[in-house]
Amino acid sequence: MASLQSSFTVLLTTPTARVPPSQLAVTKRCVVSCSGGGGVDRRNMLLGLGGLYGATSLVAGRKAEANPILPPDLSTCDPKGAWTTKNGEVVILDVNCCPPFTDVQTDYKLPRVTKPRVRPAAHRMSPEYLAKYELAIKRMRELDVTDPDDPRGFTQQANIHCAYCNGPYDQIGFPGIDLQVHNSWIFFAFHRWYLYFYERIMGELIGDPTFALPYWNWDNPRGMQMPPAFDNEGSSLWDINRDPAHRPPALVTLTLTNPPVTDPVQIIANNLTQMYKEMIGDVESAIDFMGDPYRAGDAPPGRASGGSSEGGSHAGVHVWTGNPANDNREDMGNFYSAGRDPIFYSHHANVDRMWTIWKDIPADYSKDINEADFKDAAFMFYDEKKKLVRVKVADCLDYNKMGYKYEHSDTPWMAYRPAQRALPVDIKKLSKKAETADKLFPLKLTKTVRVLVPKPSKGPADEVLVLEKIVTDSTKLIRFDVFVNDEDDKPQELDRAEYLGGFTQVPHRARAQESASDLRLNLKELYENINIADDDAIVVTIVPHINGDEVTIGGIKIIPRVAA
Repeated sequence: MASLQSSFTVLLTTPTARVPPSQLAVTKRCVVSCSGGGGVDRRNMLLGLGGLYGATSLVAGRKAEANPILPPDLSTCDPKGAWTTKNGEVVILDVNCCPPFTDVQTDYKLPRVTKPRVRPAAHRMSPEYLAKYELAIKRMRELDVTDPDDPRGFTQQANIHCAYCNGPYDQIGFPGIDLQVHNSWIFFAFHRWYLYFYERIMGELIGDPTFALPYWNWDNPRGMQMPPAFDNEGSSLWDINRDPAHRPPALVTLTLTNPPVTDPVQIIANNLTQMYKEMIGDVESAIDFMGDPYRAGDAPPGRASGGSSEGGSHAGVHVWTGNPANDNREDMGNFYSAGRDPIFYSHHANVDRMWTIWKDIPADYSKDINEADFKDAAFMFYDEKKKLVRVKVADCLDYNKMGYKYEHSDTPWMAYRPAQRALPVDIKKLSKKAETADKLFPLKLTKTVRVLVPKPSKGPADEVLVLEKIVTDSTKLIRFDVFVNDEDDKPQELDRAEYLGGFTQVPHRARAQESASDLRLNLKELYENINIADDDAIVVTIVPHINGDEVTIGGIKIIPRVAA
């Protein structure tokens, strides 16, 4: 890793943008199947739920087949429900993720906003602001000792993520089917509500309702280190369960390669490329960014069902921060333990900030999901007054009504589209190094594979590459990348025209088998980048970086993209 001086220089120098902003083509649209999985007659199940939250609306003034994810029943939370697997064996995690129980519940109403709280970039916090932040976390930690059942305590707040992400909750009406808030269209909304109450709890405990949660500005080169505030061992923001090799001045890597990239300029170039692709280049619809539909009765969605940002920078920062020496890469590297690290909340503040920025990027597709099953999905949280409240996705879609905004930070990744190849590859020559799909699939991804994939249309058509029926061990960290017509074989360099996208899975546990899922990667912009010739096939290279032997891919194909 570079010295402190050289790293500081790198942080102040953004690698040259590949395309001027005025030339950015932002044309996005796509339709993805909205059918649910699980093989259960969910309508009949939901109609029998009686007085449960939302059940009345399912049969009055709504289509009978409506089936949004319902908030969990806290009384049925399994205190031994958090577990993982090791070498194929079930291992119970020594943690009770269940919240304090009360049967007094209310529907939450957003208070009137008079002046929004401003969430600052963590690396730019003033000493006075940092002191308030440290005091808030200190008081949350004190509640762990003085009143462990106070839902505002630090451990109780951390357990929220474990309970919603690692299996202690069953879906209402579907025993044995986990409630999972990752890898689907509810990901952003759940975490937005989570941070909302966390932020209000901090303000309550320090007597300052204007206090706002700082965000980790990892999408900007100046913020691509762990913020110094979190690296003070005497601070309430310190967490011992982080990768010791990633303390400042180490640069965060939003993508994972094996071996890791060490050149700081290449790290930043890869990061900016990843941000451009997940926010603009790879996104052709709201579903592409937000994630696939997830409805009551569906099996826990697999990683490939998640949106571009969730599976990109979000997952990369989780894995980079957690300690690989720990059994389950605690804390940030596993969903059950991620909330134990104070930096988790600042990380997710930037994830939420990405949602707000994406909404404002011009596009020729709608950024809204208007399906009732999305908007009526609901969760349970304790508020700053220790009251248990129910919240809906619909009520958090306009963050301005929630009373916060983000301090501005530049977004150089918006102009980081890869440079176009001058000449297309000779596909006949390149295909000699590739196999046909029928000879390779289904496959375990134990090594790099090159496959010749036929195209529905010749040349630069509007198409989607589909890696079909991906099945993984959800308890393992997984990363692989995908390249198209790549002659150079430089899998550590992602800022190239041939890089299509990647797959990162943060380890977690699911009691029910996660559904096999398809990874869909839009090809339209990549075809322009590689200056594709009038070819009727492409060569796809799939590079496993981490635990490829835990990945099975059922097939591969290219399909026309259906415009929304």
